Amino acid sequence: MSDQADRCYRHPDRETGIRCTRCERPICPQCMVSASVGFQCPECVGSGSGTGHGPAASAPRTVAGSVHTDDPRLVTKILIGLNVALWIAVMTVGDGLLDSLEMLGQARFYGGPVEGVADGQWYRLLTAVFLHQAPEHIAFNMISLWFLGPPLEAALGRARYLALYLLSGLGGSALTYLIAEPNQPSLGASGAIFGLLGATAVLLRRMRYDMRPVIALLVLNLIFTFTWHNIAREAHVGGLVVGTAVAYGMVHAPRDKRALVQGLTCAAAALAIVVVVCVRTLQLA
Repeated sequence: MSDQADRCYRHPDRETGIRCTRCERPICPQCMVSASVGFQCPECVGSGSGTGHGPAASAPRTVAGSVHTDDPRLVTKILIGLNVALWIAVMTVGDGLLDSLEMLGQARFYGGPVEGVADGQWYRLLTAVFLHQAPEHIAFNMISLWFLGPPLEAALGRARYLALYLLSGLGGSALTYLIAEPNQPSLGASGAIFGLLGATAVLLRRMRYDMRPVIALLVLNLIFTFTWHNIAREAHVGGLVVGTAVAYGMVHAPRDKRALVQGLTCAAAALAIVVVVCVRTLQLA
């Protein structure tokens, strides 16, 4: 197979192993339109060669059922912007802002009493996902987000991708709240990043891509997680589990019940997070 045949005909800079089932041209995740058998390219679907009838039926869709967008990095850019903006705010204001937003289970003493999730500050489960302190911490997470995010955003669509990111981050915070010491602070987008990593593995499996690179990356990150000090292991594992489960429901949903199954998948993940948080709160009461 030539080098050209391994690259999307609409995006020559993107390697791919998938071809349109009608014209047999190589297509990348952004150009893949789910069909009854395999995937088709937007041109075949748009010209009426694809399945279905009428404009609505022939509108190009991604593997998860989302419409194609001109900028598949928009949500990723916004997420990076929010993380960087909050990091700058922390560097400017100081530890006071950090203490009020980081993931913390229950009150501790750090120059005075500080309340946590168990004291009713549930917002910490979310704000901690966007919070960083060390420059190398935010740099590593944002670089990872920049590389993992856009392919998922293109394949899942903006709304589904955002739901995946937020649920993964909340899943990491919830498991940290459940297992870690209640006075152990935690912060960072690592839980959400691990969720994207698990989702990438699910997506590659769905598209029958070579799984070895992402498996190697996942194993390497898990080794770092359990061997390095000062790492929120619970957040990594929680984000990975939730992200993988949510992504599986999104890309394997039956075509005729896609929206229902995807919605129920996200709802089930959210419910599981709420249950975990409520159980831990009762334990600490």
